Amino acid sequence: MDSIQEFMDTCHSAGNTFTTTTTTNNNNNNTVAGTSGSSSSSPAGSTTSSSRYENQKRRDWNTFGQYLKNHRPPLSLSRCSGAHVLEFLRYLDQFGKTKVHTPICPFYGHPNPPAPCPCPLRQAWGSLDALIGRLRAAFEENGGKPEANPFGARAVRLYLREVRDLQSKARGISYEKKKRKRPPPQQQPQQQQSNIGVGVGVGVGVVLPLHHHMPPPPGARTTHHQ
Repeated sequence: MDSIQEFMDTCHSAGNTFTTTTTTNNNNNNTVAGTSGSSSSSPAGSTTSSSRYENQKRRDWNTFGQYLKNHRPPLSLSRCSGAHVLEFLRYLDQFGKTKVHTPICPFYGHPNPPAPCPCPLRQAWGSLDALIGRLRAAFEENGGKPEANPFGARAVRLYLREVRDLQSKARGISYEKKKRKRPPPQQQPQQQQSNIGVGVGVGVGVVLPLHHHMPPPPGARTTHHQ
């Protein structure tokens, strides 16, 4: 039980990071942009992030293996299906720390409720989604076949989608990713635009003035003006 609780505390911290980033992005846009820019340009930062992800993935995999051993009856990984993954996710809800308001709650859909309420605590969708992603990768890294991956089952994807929609409405938080705006096309230099109006293109990259007289072709008659 202690290992499960420690595991869920870690997942909850990851979920809080996701939620906090989502809700405060507009208020701290400049700060976040500066932080992400510095971290992305630093090789040491990316290495640390990768190492943290691998350690978390290994802990998740060991925790799920312990869950299968404690299952009644005990369950082997080869017999694990999407239905068992759903049982695992519902089991983790008892360790959740995210308030999910019910439709009858006066704070339903309120992102910042002004007072406490008796609504249940659940695992945040961001935590569950990240957890399934790590377990799905760990399954294949430990010899599992992609087509037999229970963490990628359709039932699991549908469950995560339902949790996302339910929590989005109950908490008044949008989990939709904002589309990045494309930068406007750069204007051509004025000098290049002016050359286009006063010259004639010959060949590739060659521009001649309009008043320039082209030489006559070989054998052509020439008219002499007296």
